[in-house]
Amino acid sequence: QVQLVESGGGLVQAGGSLKLSCAASGFTFSTSAIGWYRQAPGKQRELVADISVGRTTNYADSVKGRFTISRDNAKNTVYLQMNTLKVEDTAVYYCNVRHPYYLRNVWGQGTQVTVSS
Repeated sequence: QVQLVESGGGLVQAGGSLKLSCAASGFTFSTSAIGWYRQAPGKQRELVADISVGRTTNYADSVKGRFTISRDNAKNTVYLQMNTLKVEDTAVYYCNVRHPYYLRNVWGQGTQVTVSS
């Protein structure tokens, strides 16, 4: 069974940093592209960053230059390093498979990131 478990969230002040982890199991991680998403109160879920099998990365304009996505295939884990956090980064953060498409149906429980002013 496909499983994604997010962790590493917490409460930080604006300007601070957090590193999120996404532990994957139940599929061939090394041949899958993975994305980080977030859902803020009153907003729809949005793609924050993703990373391909070849480690090509993509970022939403709102986080470009502040967030870094990476992967460790030996640990079946994707990370999201978040620096210079802003209040507007407050959201529940999720990871999910971007490719192959048939794995996009599975979501983890998410991890809460709260940035205070």
